[in-house]
Amino acid sequence: MKKIRKGDQVVVLAGRDKGKRGAVLHVHVDERVTVQSINMIKRHTRPNPNRGITGGIVDKEAPIHISNIALLNPATGRGERIGFKTLADGRKVRVWKKSGEVVDVK
Repeated sequence: MKKIRKGDQVVVLAGRDKGKRGAVLHVHVDERVTVQSINMIKRHTRPNPNRGITGGIVDKEAPIHISNIALLNPATGRGERIGFKTLADGRKVRVWKKSGEVVDVK
């Protein structure tokens, strides 16, 4: 089970986008995540008429290392650390390290 999942709201802890918030778009296997409107780069693309791609300079999100982000706690409005806990019914869930409350119940 991963601490950060697709769709989670996160806050950036380090780098040029420190303090910005966004939603996780993609979790990569090499401990990196792509966050919406964070770590923007300019990609120079060549036109490809077969795919219908026009050439030019495109702004897109680059992956950021998972250690540079924290899950956003909606109760406090800050980024906090995540732990794991097994419930009485045998489910493994994510919990906030500070309060011990369950992050998401499915």
